[in-house]
Amino acid sequence: MKVWLVAGGAGYIGSHVVKAMYDAGENVVVLDDLSTGAEHNVPDRVPLIVGNILDEHTLAGVFEDHQVEGVVNLVARTQVGESVELPLAHYHQNVEGFRVLLAAMQRAGVRKLVYSSSASVYGMPDVDLVTEDTPCAPMSPYGQTKLIGEWLGEAAHHAFGMDVINLRYFNVAGAAAPHMTDKRVLNLVPMVFEKLTAGLPPEIFGDDYSTPDGTCVRDYIHVADIASAHLAATRFLREQHGVARTFNVGQGRGLSVRELIEVITMVTGHTAEPVVTARRPGDPAKVVADATPIQRELGWTARHSVVDMVASAWQGWCLRHPEARPA
Repeated sequence: MKVWLVAGGAGYIGSHVVKAMYDAGENVVVLDDLSTGAEHNVPDRVPLIVGNILDEHTLAGVFEDHQVEGVVNLVARTQVGESVELPLAHYHQNVEGFRVLLAAMQRAGVRKLVYSSSASVYGMPDVDLVTEDTPCAPMSPYGQTKLIGEWLGEAAHHAFGMDVINLRYFNVAGAAAPHMTDKRVLNLVPMVFEKLTAGLPPEIFGDDYSTPDGTCVRDYIHVADIASAHLAATRFLREQHGVARTFNVGQGRGLSVRELIEVITMVTGHTAEPVVTARRPGDPAKVVADATPIQRELGWTARHSVVDMVASAWQGWCLRHPEARPA
């Protein structure tokens, strides 16, 4: 029985990818070291191998024990700030780990790969819409490792015929179910939730950007749509050969920080006027995806609204923080 190996499939995004593939009738095996993921995120009928992609012995066992058709690699250290403080740790896991995984795939004769990349590879693009041809200039070690990962996949494509699709995520939030929400407070949505729960006003980092309301504009995408993009990519690779493609995964529409906070207060029932603080170094004014290539070539489109995204994230937050609901 042919299966897809989802590396990092017990984590926040990975578990949504596994759910989307499993629900669509795909056979899936998960490899995860559970450092940030959790066993309960993996469906009962999906095999879970606890291990790290840096472990050649574990990888050899996975490929020997299962008829792996292809690999979805979501394993990475992802915290941008941490990558500045601990660059070697990020390079070790994100680059060396991926190299070890590619070598194991080559030995096992597995030639299909979906790689989890990031819009952070672009850095501070000065364009209205970011296309896949927009020059990449990552501003953090994390972004650098994601771009190097794309290069590794491209090298494997040319050297031994690896079919590769890189998916560059934009700003991900939301959940398919309350227990699947991201437990970490790493992006704007949970950061605002945290402030509202504590009875504090949300923060806006700068309101003097060259945008309609002066606050940064971003492309926000529901994690369930990220997951369906992976499903579309795996099915495309099953039918096609000689593939080496990179796609943005976003709504294709921008929302300002102030607008998103307004959506969050509407959904949560909290009323709190945000306070404006100083800009954060390195924040570009606007980063919005051109998502037409993935729509055209893979037949994928984002189906969830920003309200859906915020509401699902709020349900998960309240599951862990019952005191967050307004009286």
